[in-house]
Amino acid sequence: MIAINRHTLTNGLRIVHHEDTTTQMVAINVVYDVGARDEDPSRTGFAHLFEHLMFGGSVHIPDYDAPVQCAGGENNAWTTNDLTNYYLTLPKQNVEVGFWLESDRMLGLAFSPESLDVQRGVVMEEFKQRHLNQPYGDASHLMRSMAYKVHPYRWPTIGLELSHIAEATLDEVKEFYYRFYAPNNAVMAVTGNIPFNEVVRLAEKWFAPIPTRDVLPRRLPEEPVQTAIRRMEVERPVPLDALYMAFHTCPRLHPDYYAVDMLSDLLANGTSSRLISHLVKVRQVFTHVDAYITGSTDAGLLQITGKPAPGVSLSQAEEAVWAELEVLSHTLPDEKELEKVKNRFEAEQTFKGTNFLNNAVNLAYFELLSRAEDVNTEVSAYRAVSAEDIRRVAAHMFRPENCSVLYYKKR
Repeated sequence: MIAINRHTLTNGLRIVHHEDTTTQMVAINVVYDVGARDEDPSRTGFAHLFEHLMFGGSVHIPDYDAPVQCAGGENNAWTTNDLTNYYLTLPKQNVEVGFWLESDRMLGLAFSPESLDVQRGVVMEEFKQRHLNQPYGDASHLMRSMAYKVHPYRWPTIGLELSHIAEATLDEVKEFYYRFYAPNNAVMAVTGNIPFNEVVRLAEKWFAPIPTRDVLPRRLPEEPVQTAIRRMEVERPVPLDALYMAFHTCPRLHPDYYAVDMLSDLLANGTSSRLISHLVKVRQVFTHVDAYITGSTDAGLLQITGKPAPGVSLSQAEEAVWAELEVLSHTLPDEKELEKVKNRFEAEQTFKGTNFLNNAVNLAYFELLSRAEDVNTEVSAYRAVSAEDIRRVAAHMFRPENCSVLYYKKR
């Protein structure tokens, strides 16, 4: 169990804390409630662009990285469709540097045409390298566009089109920042060798003066229920054919989320999992196969990807996958098989819980999602999943009318 303290500033910034005296370090993790799903469909990729802009200098600090390095710290960030996360770790004696840095870029960025040009170039290059010029790089764009027709999950975090970032103006970027980057739209988790009273003191000193901003309530369109299988076939200069399948799943806070996550592990987590043991090792239908969930806040996807073995067509590979899914939909998984998945998850969570940075990331995420204390009930929630839960969820999810299929063929 992780002991959690909490404090909320008058400007709405929520602070969660866990003290860990086994380390000489402190982690500060700030998560903003903005992701790719909050973007204008004609200006996608902005949330990810800000992941980079936030390191380009703020109101009083022209260079973010230099003070971090001088203080013996490290930092990084990432963006998802649901949130944007920033973290830094520092020796405990230099922790105030982190509060100073994070508060200044929450207060305001040093917006300039030069900074925008630099970061826009970085993001555009990343778009090209990872999605346009890399084998199978556009698969996520294709799959999302098939699976989602209304909800903004229909584009990946990098953005829908390169032109949306290329044509972004400084005024548009400023508007996005002041709409979402606000103390009342963020959670700060502080973990490591620092007492709670010191966290409160530093937070009040550095963050309390930041004004509350007018953050509008999120009103996203609800994705209609899919009623027929969707198919797409593309040819690309890739070395091997690839199969992609996506099934709609429940939102992150739905009670069935844990069964869905375990189902993906039963399918393809480890050499003894069903798709790997049956279709790779025994029948040799695939040379590689994987299954995973997006874990999205709103209704997400369970995706299955694989590369058929030589001589196996994509249609034969797909048929073999459907046969495995059919078994899961009609028969209960073995209790030993289920226990193995639960044990693996518990071991992973226990190991992660020993790391002060992992705790900061998790506390901030769970507080944004619902409440930080839920981090302590995750293992028991997975433990409570029954074999019948797995079968029931599989039967509901693994239906052709709930599936999008992409044949990615080598040219």
